[in-house]
Amino acid sequence: MNQRILKIPYPEDLPEALGETPEEFEQKLRFLVAAKLYEMGRISSGRAAELAGMERVEFLNNLGRYRISVFNYLPSNFKGVRRMSGKCQETRGDQFNLAADDPLILL
Repeated sequence: MNQRILKIPYPEDLPEALGETPEEFEQKLRFLVAAKLYEMGRISSGRAAELAGMERVEFLNNLGRYRISVFNYLPSNFKGVRRMSGKCQETRGDQFNLAADDPLILL
C-alpha cells in the first residue's frame, strides 16, 4: 500500500515537558489521531490500528486509556437503555449514565 507522510511541527521541548521521549510523544500522537478517526466512525478499528502502527487488539485495548469505547455506536442508534435491574433510562445526546456494576440491555 502506498503511504504518505504527514509532518506536524511541535516545540522541541514539548515531549520533555510531558515526561516523554520524542519517540513516545510521536507514537502517542499517531495513536490519538487514529483513535479519534475511529471514534468518529470515519475508519474501522483495523484501519485505525494500521494508522497507529499497532495490532488491532493492542489498538482496541489502548482505547480505554483515553475513555474511547471499543463499541462504535452512537446513543442515537438506540431507543434507550434498560438496566438488568429493570429500570429503563432514555439516552440523552451522546451520553449514557451507566453504572459499571449494573449490566445493560441496549434497546
